[in-house]
Amino acid sequence: MNQAKLPYLNKVIMVGSLVRDPELRYTTANVPVANFKIASNKRYRDNNGSIRDDVCYVGVVAWQSLAESCVEQLKKGHSVLVEGELKSRVRNDGNGGKKNFVEIRAHHIQFLSHCDDLVNLEEVGDSPVMMPVEDNDPGQPEEVMSTINAVEEKSGRANYDYEENNL
Repeated sequence: MNQAKLPYLNKVIMVGSLVRDPELRYTTANVPVANFKIASNKRYRDNNGSIRDDVCYVGVVAWQSLAESCVEQLKKGHSVLVEGELKSRVRNDGNGGKKNFVEIRAHHIQFLSHCDDLVNLEEVGDSPVMMPVEDNDPGQPEEVMSTINAVEEKSGRANYDYEENNL
């Protein structure tokens, strides 16, 4: 029987607001890495007609100059569009057990907090490429912009328990 090999595809795009300021660390080889979490919320009506928020928290990891740019440009509450791949890793929890983490390894980050000066940041080799984005850019679907507005309206996410990401 011929087993067809599936192509490798691991791509995620997510819009959210930073829960905390990005943290910059360096590996033992002196490679910069930034870790931060974003919160993405979905509004819906429950069976009683009340408006509810479903918040999804996701860790983001950026490497090299993309990491340094994130630390310089981003602060808690800023909205971003992150494009990258999902990565999982296992960490000891200190009690002899193991914890699994799934996070986004960022390849492209678009800063969305200031709609008049949106900036794309993309990992290209060792240096990020920054490009201004026009407000009427057809690459900005209306659903993304409405999600951004919904995320920016949400406040009070500071109570989330941020997990430290050790290298």
